[in-house]
Amino acid sequence: MPHRHPKSILITGATSAIGSALALAYATPGITLHLHGRNTQKLEAVAGQCRDRGARVTQCSFDIRDSGILRDWVSDSGMTDPLDVVISNAGMNTNIGRNGDGERWEDSAALMDINLRATMVLVDAALPAMRQRGQGQIALLSSLAGYFGLPVTPSYCASKAAIKAYGEALRGWLAPQGVAVNVIMPGYVDSAMCRAMPGPKPFLWTPERAARLIKRQLAANRGRISFPFPLNFGTWWLAVLPEAISQRIVRGMGYHG
Repeated sequence: MPHRHPKSILITGATSAIGSALALAYATPGITLHLHGRNTQKLEAVAGQCRDRGARVTQCSFDIRDSGILRDWVSDSGMTDPLDVVISNAGMNTNIGRNGDGERWEDSAALMDINLRATMVLVDAALPAMRQRGQGQIALLSSLAGYFGLPVTPSYCASKAAIKAYGEALRGWLAPQGVAVNVIMPGYVDSAMCRAMPGPKPFLWTPERAARLIKRQLAANRGRISFPFPLNFGTWWLAVLPEAISQRIVRGMGYHG
């Protein structure tokens, strides 16, 4: 079962907006944080802020597409204290470009490796110890874009829809074994990646606000953590309505292919 007061937390993509905000939200005395980020300088800055708040921090900077290093890092992180919570947050985005020329295949391939494949490797590495203990929690970062594909970010939407389905399937499988799996589906959270995305960004949240909600709902073991309310309700309907109607709504909102 999930820990309402976890002591050992692993976060990938801890240098991103949501990742760093989550690290800081959990950083208190008695907490051990295992933080990953590709940018060494940013990771050191986040780790330093967490230490200033009293947390014990280990950090590791590497390309998360390297499955061997990822598995070793997860194993090493759980050596002293079992991992209570594992948050798969690392991700990237790509889009069709301002002129609608389309995504570069190299970018789409890298995106799938980071957003989806690395997430599955992380789960595969963390899961055996949690299943053996009959306790633990895994949180996967999807997106409201996982409900209905936006024409400006096809690969990103595909990866987040896959994460949503993967996490929901894992939750159903693992709940009887004492392992909680939660799918996090944010809307627009202010970040460099968010600002680089084409199209409008309604109901934009700060990373700190998002992290507070995520932390609270992980403690409550909400299976699907989706926000903010007006946008998550609307995107859910896009998946329910006839496709032609949803496409017209998306175009009317300013997401043009």
